[in-house]
Amino acid sequence: MFPFKNNIILDRNTNRNLYLQLCDQIIGFIKSGKVSPSSKLPGSRTLANDLKIHRKTVIAAYEELIAQGWIETLPAKGTFVTSSLPIINPSNFSKAKNDEKINEKSNFSFISRSNLLYNYTETHNTTEPRIKVNDGSPDHRLAPIDEIAKTYRNITKKSYNKSLLTYSSTFGNKDLRNALVAYLNQTRGLHITACNILITRGSQMGIYLASQLLFTTKNRAIVGNTNYLTTNNTFKNAGGIIEEVPVDDNGIDTNAIEAICKVKDIKAVYVTSHHHHPTTVTLSAERRMHLLQLAQHYKFAIIEDDYDYDFHYSNAPILPLASNDYNGNVIYIGGFTKIIAPAMRIGYLIAPKDFITEAARLRRIIDRQGDVLLEQTLAKMISAGDIQRHCNKVLKIYKSRRDLFCSLLKEKLSDYFTFEIPDGGMAVWVKLNTKFRWDDVVNRAYDHHLELNPEWRRYDPNNIGHNGIRMGFASLNEDEIKITIQKLEKVMKSIKH
Repeated sequence: MFPFKNNIILDRNTNRNLYLQLCDQIIGFIKSGKVSPSSKLPGSRTLANDLKIHRKTVIAAYEELIAQGWIETLPAKGTFVTSSLPIINPSNFSKAKNDEKINEKSNFSFISRSNLLYNYTETHNTTEPRIKVNDGSPDHRLAPIDEIAKTYRNITKKSYNKSLLTYSSTFGNKDLRNALVAYLNQTRGLHITACNILITRGSQMGIYLASQLLFTTKNRAIVGNTNYLTTNNTFKNAGGIIEEVPVDDNGIDTNAIEAICKVKDIKAVYVTSHHHHPTTVTLSAERRMHLLQLAQHYKFAIIEDDYDYDFHYSNAPILPLASNDYNGNVIYIGGFTKIIAPAMRIGYLIAPKDFITEAARLRRIIDRQGDVLLEQTLAKMISAGDIQRHCNKVLKIYKSRRDLFCSLLKEKLSDYFTFEIPDGGMAVWVKLNTKFRWDDVVNRAYDHHLELNPEWRRYDPNNIGHNGIRMGFASLNEDEIKITIQKLEKVMKSIKH
């Protein structure tokens, strides 16, 4: 008989009942093959005595195992592992208990897409506080959590809102779509109705859905030769072929786009028109009109990722391409992760009605619907003006942080970095003097408890040699910005010497 006494360990300090712990371990022995079908189990008195527990605990465990079908009781014979269970080759008894639960290698084949993500593992273990400089994220500490919670509670308290807990439209919450019609038509100059909107779980879902509908192995997409790398990966994953064109101080080069269109069929052009990712430059008005003319003439889609439209500091933001799209060429993508917080996974895909209908069909097979209660909450907050007020509040804060970050960067580190003060967004495009390497800067920064973006190479996948990265300022308060610049100054001086 299997030595249950020596292999069962019960912990009285956890919240899980002893009889359930006993069940878990017996099931584990059966699943691993250590205890085979038809094996006899110890009597309840014997096992209780061996484990120093009450007999009723063992009886309760056996009853639970019988109910689940793991064991069976045969009259006048005893309790046995169910005979109909499949026979499993036993695991090595000498294996450590924790090791048995870890499967590092799959026992089946699957498609690996290692090019889609840059995996990074923290190698510097420290208990000391570390300042992290991201590539342009909002400060989640400023999120209007009280307003969100209050609105959410008010919704859930009303009995008629229980209907929100059932299956809903694949297009997204109706109230949110209607609220977005008013909000986006007013703030971005769009000309849309609810039938032009699909609610998504952030901008990335919108990019994914669009790419799946547009690209096959023969379709080409034009992007900037510096670009949001996740978009490139998404297009390639859909089968698209990437064509790259230069990006300068006026944004993506539309003359280069036209030159490609004259000799190749182009399915889509991807732009971050307001603040190009990663360099933060704004697409000029002249190029916006040119790009729309090219899209109309060559019949390609413009995927306009307007990820941080609301954060423009110098003057009123230029209206998106979608505001002047009268021919049905623009797929407009945005969301609320930058306005509120990254965990607020609500975005929108805006396009002609037929495209939205098809995108909703596709969305159904990857994500039946979004978080309807949260979408209803956001709809209420937009209609009440809460989102707009929050946006105005953080706009002032982020502008102040941008000004401080750029002034200190220029004052303390102009010998090492060059940059232009961005008109908007949440990051600065910083170029390192070519005498230095980002690898050295990033690694040395860890020694000073400063975490710069370890995936800096993704900004130059084609080895252009611009030596630039995005350094986010929005998520750092003023004290953190000062400490960041102080640490970075120490880093650069230590490398220089």
